[in-house]
Amino acid sequence: MNNKRNSYANTNYVAVFESEKKKKPIGWFGTRHFVTFMLFLGMANAYIMRTNMSVAIVAMVNQTAIGVNSESEGVDDECGVISGNSSSKSTTDNEGEFVWETDVQGYVLSSFFYGYVVTQIPFGILAKKYGNIYFLGFGMLINSVFGLLVPLAAYMGIYWLIAVRFIQGLGEGPIVPCTHSLLAKWIPPNERSRMGAFVYAGAQFGTVISMPLSGLLSVSHAGWPSIFYVFGAIGTVWCIAFLLLVFEDPEVNPKINPDERMYIQKALGRVKGQVIPAIPWMSILKSLPFWAILLAHMGHNYGYETLMTELPTYMKQVLHFSIKDNGFLSALPYLAMWLFSIFISHVADWLLTKPFITITIVRKLINGIGQYGPAIALFTAAFTGCDKWLTVAILTVGVGLNGGIYSGFKVNHLDISPQFAGILMSFTNCLANLAGLLAPIYAGIMVKGTPSIAKWRTVFITAAAVYAACCTFYVIFSSGQRQSWDQPAEEEKKKETQNGEPQIVTTQA
Repeated sequence: MNNKRNSYANTNYVAVFESEKKKKPIGWFGTRHFVTFMLFLGMANAYIMRTNMSVAIVAMVNQTAIGVNSESEGVDDECGVISGNSSSKSTTDNEGEFVWETDVQGYVLSSFFYGYVVTQIPFGILAKKYGNIYFLGFGMLINSVFGLLVPLAAYMGIYWLIAVRFIQGLGEGPIVPCTHSLLAKWIPPNERSRMGAFVYAGAQFGTVISMPLSGLLSVSHAGWPSIFYVFGAIGTVWCIAFLLLVFEDPEVNPKINPDERMYIQKALGRVKGQVIPAIPWMSILKSLPFWAILLAHMGHNYGYETLMTELPTYMKQVLHFSIKDNGFLSALPYLAMWLFSIFISHVADWLLTKPFITITIVRKLINGIGQYGPAIALFTAAFTGCDKWLTVAILTVGVGLNGGIYSGFKVNHLDISPQFAGILMSFTNCLANLAGLLAPIYAGIMVKGTPSIAKWRTVFITAAAVYAACCTFYVIFSSGQRQSWDQPAEEEKKKETQNGEPQIVTTQA
């Protein structure tokens, strides 16, 4: 993979410019903005592939047949079905052809995440050595192509379906570590907050697009298989465009404006051949701020996956929304989260300009909003009973507040360890997704048989408790200060001084 397009990720440079005059990049939309936009679409595509099954499975499963086979009802009748309400016909419209109990549905929904966690760490390490473009591009291509095979696999049998979803997860594994690395190579430090927030907001954007559109496709003449055909085709097109148009870094991009390349190089210039320090594993494992980030990440993923994978099922089984309405209403909380994450990121940056507010205070405050908010909402929604619109409103506000995590623990890796932030992210993201894949399994087991408000109440309260407990640990033990084990060794500094001038790359002004 060592070629011009996909240069080694661990190559470091310091740019020396013949003209010391700082030039402002020409135009408002440069190559780095295009890279950011492509990564935003990639993140959206990744979350579309995760969430489309959540809505599709509602249309795939015959809830009435489940009731017949299990001597129970496939839907909850506590809230009744209001005659004449188009939003309340879910017990009779578009029943699917598959008879899967809720625990089996849980395994289908979680199989994707088993594959996803397997490739997190190894792909993150390999991408650091060989570059990110091909790992990210071909990984997402595998995800998209196997998405096209989901309908065929479903008709072949449950185990085939689980296998295909598992392979999709394998392909999506590189998305977070590779995206993180590409942002570090393309985006100057003074632009990373807003650019990073924009890219990772693609997760909510993808969810907002996926859920309502999946609902519409599932009730179309093409039926639920069209969900996977449409999104699989769109994902494939993005992968091809990404592989052809995006480069590893500004140095190997032949079409970038020279002034913009100079601007990025000057902001990110590093010493070539600089000794990369060994990863201080024991120090990291003993670091309470690291454990605070890890537990906050795990708590977030458990609560988030509970809602993302189970909310459409809850809306059909208990609240009796139609599949079409289900998709739109399930997307509302993530639309709120997307908008709030962008707003709160600017608030966080504004707070950091105040003289007596530290990074630690900002991270704890914003993350507290981002995790205590949904915890309170989930607990409250557990007791709203049959008031469907109140339930939707509470969950929308709660998940919306969850957007605070992007200015909380999500960026805290960079605060405590700039040198090893990518490695820390790979590990916390891997373990967090292990926690997240338990969510649909637990929900499926808890509501197996006759679904009821009481059973779903247990699911919601459990998620709320996990959110609150993990956030409390984070608030107590997190830090915004760079940790001592991340500081460059003084011996290395002296060695650089003794060895004279570092190797450099000269760029014409």
